[in-house]
Amino acid sequence: MSATRPPAEGRGPGDGPEQPGPASRTGTRGPGPRVAYLRYGTGKLGGAAVSLFAVLVTSFFLFRIIPGDPVRAMTHGRQVSAEQLSALRRQFGLDLPVWQQFTEYCARALGGDLGTSYQFHAPVGELIAAKFPATLLLTGVAVLVYSTLGLWLGTRSAWRHGSLGDRVSTGVALTLWSIPAFWLGLLLIIVFSVGVGPLPGLFPTGGMESGNETGFAYVLDVAHHMVLPVTTLVAVGYAQTLLVMRSSLLDEMGSDYLTTARAKGLRDALVRRRHAVPNALLPTVTMIFINLGHVAAGSILVETVFSWPGLGGLFYAALSVPDLPLVQGLFVVFAGAMILMNLLADLLYPLLDPRVAR
Repeated sequence: MSATRPPAEGRGPGDGPEQPGPASRTGTRGPGPRVAYLRYGTGKLGGAAVSLFAVLVTSFFLFRIIPGDPVRAMTHGRQVSAEQLSALRRQFGLDLPVWQQFTEYCARALGGDLGTSYQFHAPVGELIAAKFPATLLLTGVAVLVYSTLGLWLGTRSAWRHGSLGDRVSTGVALTLWSIPAFWLGLLLIIVFSVGVGPLPGLFPTGGMESGNETGFAYVLDVAHHMVLPVTTLVAVGYAQTLLVMRSSLLDEMGSDYLTTARAKGLRDALVRRRHAVPNALLPTVTMIFINLGHVAAGSILVETVFSWPGLGGLFYAALSVPDLPLVQGLFVVFAGAMILMNLLADLLYPLLDPRVAR
């Protein structure tokens, strides 16, 4: 006579382990990689949105503590009556309460309208778009050069830790990292533009072009003007990338997986290229994306020293008035570029190391 199988809740200790059903199996399993990445990406997007709002708040209130009356600056010192000053304040909305100015500013900024410049009497977005190509050319070339140079030298220094080349490379990087970029730029102008002793001036003191070249001669002329500002940015920028890459790779060099790879007979260069460097790239990826964010922000001091017609020089000109809409718009663009690059770096991390999204 066959016995009827008791229900699951009536099973005794001697009946053997119960086979888990579909619900229990899925309950003990973590989220899939796609779900985990989606949650991770959503969190990063939310953080970026909060950061952007903080930038809007900061850009509005920070530059209103700058000394100076923008309305009087617009008149360029001319004799203006109180009625005319009042009319200008009404025209630009400066007579409204601060909270109302802030809400209108946020609404326009989120819609892509950054306002109208006080001194140039043109939309801020158009002014930024006109100056951006010059900044993109200068800082884009510099970031490409010093990121590649820093990664290469940082890898070689760490892999040959303690050698003469490592000590020299690290010492030079630390020295250049401690030098202000504008001071180095001034030294380069004195030595290579003005000339020292028998050494003649070889490069222009500033600007982007001579103004009388066309075609391929124009390209060479722009490249000639770029030598000193690019050298300044590369000298300061590569040092940071080198030191970060060197430190990250040194942390990886004592790992067991590298010992195992060598024990399998892999060549030292192959172990470095395929195993050590990819795992040391995470901190350096952040550095590279931050550098890419600097492509939009440019270098205010370097562009000012070399009279480069980019966003850095425009920011300096706006800050000296102060031209509030232009200063605020540039600040939002600079900070927004950094937020975007950091977001892209965060979204790239799980592709390099899936453990990040867990």
